[in-house]
Amino acid sequence: MKYDVIVLGSGPGGYVAAIRAAQLGFKTAIVEKENLGGICLNWGCIPTKALLKSAQVFDYLKHASDYGLTVNEFDKDFGAVVQRSRGVADGMSKGIQFLMKKNKIDVIEGAGKLKPGKKLDVIAKDGATTEYSADHIIIATGARSRELPNLPQDGKKVIGYRQAMTLPEQPKSMIVVGSGAIGVEFAHFYNSMGTKVTIVEFMPNIVPVEDEEVSKQFERSLKKSGIDIMTNSSVEKVDTSGSGVKATVKTAKGEEILEADILLSAVGIKSNIENIGLEEVGIATDRDKVLVNAYYQTNIPGYYAIGDIVPGQALAHVASAEGILCVEKIAGLHVEPLDYGNIPGCTYATPEIASVGLTEKAAKEKGYEIKVGKFPFSASGKAKAAGTPDGFVKVIFDAKYGEWLGCHMIGAGVTDMIAEAVVARKLETTGHEIIKSVHPHPTMSEAIMEAAAAAYDEVIHL
Repeated sequence: MKYDVIVLGSGPGGYVAAIRAAQLGFKTAIVEKENLGGICLNWGCIPTKALLKSAQVFDYLKHASDYGLTVNEFDKDFGAVVQRSRGVADGMSKGIQFLMKKNKIDVIEGAGKLKPGKKLDVIAKDGATTEYSADHIIIATGARSRELPNLPQDGKKVIGYRQAMTLPEQPKSMIVVGSGAIGVEFAHFYNSMGTKVTIVEFMPNIVPVEDEEVSKQFERSLKKSGIDIMTNSSVEKVDTSGSGVKATVKTAKGEEILEADILLSAVGIKSNIENIGLEEVGIATDRDKVLVNAYYQTNIPGYYAIGDIVPGQALAHVASAEGILCVEKIAGLHVEPLDYGNIPGCTYATPEIASVGLTEKAAKEKGYEIKVGKFPFSASGKAKAAGTPDGFVKVIFDAKYGEWLGCHMIGAGVTDMIAEAVVARKLETTGHEIIKSVHPHPTMSEAIMEAAAAAYDEVIHL
């Protein structure tokens, strides 16, 4: 079987690359060993947001009196919450199946293994092997939960994110190791459902990639909701011999033993680059990543790699952008390399976090003379009316040229607001242009304009 393009892996990088290839007239196939949509759609981005929405509705019910409403009886059905999440994921996966048919993309089920000469074998579930070839093979095999040697996952008491999404019953207590987006989103969900949650973070601040002010605000919010947080701490070992887990945690003050029903390991991801034929083909790798140029070409002509298996942010929207760029370059279109300095990052806990560009600390370390503006949602009419006054928008501009260096938000709905900063930075918009762009009132997005005005001592509502 010969194709123009074969994509190995159908996550948000792979299936998007396949669709764009088909749009550009390539005869295209996609190889997937599990479910169309990959981890993001089936076990990551989408089902977690469904869980978090259930948590948000439950929180609203718990605080109905804050809105002048009386709800006498309500409760949660943990199994039904999980079932709804799985239903959302299943529906989205069926949507990808429709898109494959619509774009006349052949879906090949099985595990793919690369071979020299622009070929790959696909091993079906029954063990049958079929060889395929293509002019261009795009590797998009994604990543999985990373396991630490001292935190081996047994899938029952020490779990990764996949098990955290489908636990048969709600645990009374949980230790979450790692406070990146995956860790804090699950910490928030389980805490909202009534599980006693403790977060253990090795770094001095939780959500350590974020601006320090955002991190501190977020820590206050999580503690206020009842989550215990241990920073500058590491889990040294775990004992699962009893009914639950006993974690030995090393802190600045010495060792401490934490007990819980379940421990969730959320210490990052591991690229899926084993057993897919990279060595046989001679494709270069370094530190768990496939090496590529700016257009995702590997060192072997005809083989490309995108998404979590290449250097860069391991995010769904990054993988999609890389897939489109890769295919358009193959097609001979004029494309520019992706600007990894203008990639938005989002965390969907409560409050939400969204950011793009340089933090204040990073801007100073790069030698910029900066102007910083901040606008709290406590001064926002929309936020106060919605009952979500926690958080702020923080903007950072280059004092000399007005370049928008960074934008950092924490609050309700900010993951939907960050795109304004991404587009503005792409268009090289200055702080003054943001101030003079009329924002609708009352909205949460006004806070961006007000923060920009604060940077230039023109803020009205502070």
